[in-house]
Amino acid sequence: MQKEVATTADPVIPAETHHTAAQVKFDTLNLDVTVQKGIDALGFEFCSPIQAQILPHTLGGNDAIGKAQTGTGKTAAFLITIFNDLLSHPIEGERFLGEPRAVIIAPTRELVMQIAEDAEELGRFTGLQTVTLIGGADYQKQLNKVNRTPVDLIVATPGRLIDFMERRDLALDRVEILVLDEADRMLDMGFIPQVKRIVRTTPRREDRQTLLFSATFTQDVMNLAQQWTFEPVTVEIEPERVATASVDQKVYLVASSDRFSVLMDLLQDPEAESVIIFANRRDQVRRLHEKLCKAGVHCGMLSGEVTQAKRTRTLEQFKSGQCKVLVATDVAGRGIHVEGISHVVNYNLPEDPEDYVHRIGRTGRAGATGISISFASEDDAFLLPDIEALLGHSLACTSPP
Repeated sequence: MQKEVATTADPVIPAETHHTAAQVKFDTLNLDVTVQKGIDALGFEFCSPIQAQILPHTLGGNDAIGKAQTGTGKTAAFLITIFNDLLSHPIEGERFLGEPRAVIIAPTRELVMQIAEDAEELGRFTGLQTVTLIGGADYQKQLNKVNRTPVDLIVATPGRLIDFMERRDLALDRVEILVLDEADRMLDMGFIPQVKRIVRTTPRREDRQTLLFSATFTQDVMNLAQQWTFEPVTVEIEPERVATASVDQKVYLVASSDRFSVLMDLLQDPEAESVIIFANRRDQVRRLHEKLCKAGVHCGMLSGEVTQAKRTRTLEQFKSGQCKVLVATDVAGRGIHVEGISHVVNYNLPEDPEDYVHRIGRTGRAGATGISISFASEDDAFLLPDIEALLGHSLACTSPP
């Protein structure tokens, strides 16, 4: 596929255009009929700010770097770009198994599954084939899907994608579009050497379209973006104000030893209909889950040490309301997109302020209001100033009611 490229290097789309950007209608973007039909079926009429700003560039074949948190609509932005492009440039002649036309890499299994779910919904009328590759799941079952029919889109975690490449079950030399989602999280989790290996097996950056998304633009992320993208457009969306405007944020000053009893009081509140409790590490999540179960609370656990099948089951039970309390780490929590979460509880304050925004963004979604309650104790209250600096306002600290 021949790429059209931007004429200026790295233009940054200014944030001032947000209020006008929100008014762009999908049906003015001249999308493929089947893609538009999928958007209509989901009930979407207007683009979100990031979609309005990035789609005119990516639909034209340009590379893009997007700064955006989960919940801003970036997933739909890159899926619409992929589907529209693959349908606009159909492959002439024979196609082979195991040669995807587009690849999306994301750091966690939950996020990969969420993207794949969105792809199924958005692309339901396109006839394009999407296959999900994640670790901790049956390799043979995934291979059967890859070999059933020529695959258009692969959504994968880095490790499992490399498994497929090493066993020669997939070849990425015909990839037309490459998406790297949550680049900052991939850096934090040590996946970059694997991602570099994957990128090297795809066509050169001038011959593919590359879209890179990250919640933060650290120097490391920008260095990677420079290596992997070709004359990209940069779009920055600052969702903090948006993400937190619909969330009533409370901070309770509690001694470490009193956290659990305060949490139990909270869970007794009839308004706490659907609660996610965040702790910083797997061992903290496990211990808290055990304590809650002993206290008679029916709750699920999401962390890296839980098997994939169990994580999927737990998330389903939480979505359907069978289980109203979930204890999670930040990494596992990134993939949770559930409407109607009433409360987010920060059992420990996060060490990275960005994680605070991600956590509380699980509630107050889609126009609803939510409540976030953070416990600040003698061992972590020093983390509050950095969180407040990121939010741009101070948080009122009170004693628990």
